[in-house]
Amino acid sequence: MGSQKKWPVRLTVRDREELVRVTTTGVRGASMIMRARVLLALDTSVGEVDSKEVVAARLGVSGETLRLVAKRFTETGGDVHATIARKKRDLPPVPSPVTGEVEARLIAMACSQPPQGYARWSLRLLEKHVALVEDIPDLDHSTIGRVLKKRNCALT
Repeated sequence: MGSQKKWPVRLTVRDREELVRVTTTGVRGASMIMRARVLLALDTSVGEVDSKEVVAARLGVSGETLRLVAKRFTETGGDVHATIARKKRDLPPVPSPVTGEVEARLIAMACSQPPQGYARWSLRLLEKHVALVEDIPDLDHSTIGRVLKKRNCALT
């Protein structure tokens, strides 16, 4: 098996017991149980491991899943819990353009007098005026609405 040579999985007795406990008792996510079963099936410390195709068919996963679980086990230094658990994201994928200062400036603008010719602010009118101000990033009218709703500000 190619991935066994590249990313060997050798479990200690304690790790094996823990993985058996994960797969048989308690309430856990399906992906966590699946990864634990894959590690148990790929463990070379108990003897010879079947081919990738046989193991994948027995567990009902793809060969790529076997490869990725074995690779992650090796990359985490043999840490079983880090392998079977979900990875935690460090930061959100895109930082929010609405900071405390932007929020305060937006609320101040919404509470000020509307421009000449308008009786009151609308979300689209605020969107146009936010685009004209250099210190505030361009915000969509729906984002402006969420900020105002969060602070219970009504456009009257």
